[in-house]
Amino acid sequence: MLNRYARSTFTRIFTPPARLLLRLGVHQDVVTVVGTLGVVVGALAFYPRGELWWGTLFITVFVFADLVDGTMARLSGRSTAWGAYLDSTLDRLGDAAVFGGLVLWFLGAGGRPWDGYLALACLVLGFLVSYSKARAESLGWTCDGGVAERADRLVAVLVTTGLTGLFLPAWVLTVVLASLTIASAVTVVQRMSMVRAQAVDGVVRPGGAGS
Repeated sequence: MLNRYARSTFTRIFTPPARLLLRLGVHQDVVTVVGTLGVVVGALAFYPRGELWWGTLFITVFVFADLVDGTMARLSGRSTAWGAYLDSTLDRLGDAAVFGGLVLWFLGAGGRPWDGYLALACLVLGFLVSYSKARAESLGWTCDGGVAERADRLVAVLVTTGLTGLFLPAWVLTVVLASLTIASAVTVVQRMSMVRAQAVDGVVRPGGAGS
């Protein structure tokens, strides 16, 4: 949902810094890698120690790199299959660090094992959501949408986690993690149903089921 309604707004916001980086000769792949490294460092350095607010602030700064690099690619006309692959692959690493950092906190010093299990479920199901799309598209089918796309999940968990580090009661984050778990599972089913419908309708694929 956020991919459809918010991306154009953020693109306008981050066009000036994207232009500046291009003038300085910075390649968008460098921005992609630096952004991911920032997210990983922030999530694994702050979250396991329970520093939820500062960790979220640190992560958010680098999350925006995901929008800057895409804007740079479009402005420079250097959008490539490699860039898309790199961006998508490193997105998974960043997601793993965010939810993994929460798992380490909840199952460790945080003393909230059920929240840890929910964060782990969000991580696993989030990967399944992404894989269901990637695998379907590799077979020539369309597989978009669902109630919990990556941007929706990431914004929900970062906002709630950060505010929990300030003033929100802990149970709010529990509810959000449980909701994301359910929404991610529903999204997987939605995408599988979408692909199944195309398979039944005989949509032509470029390769076989085992490709």
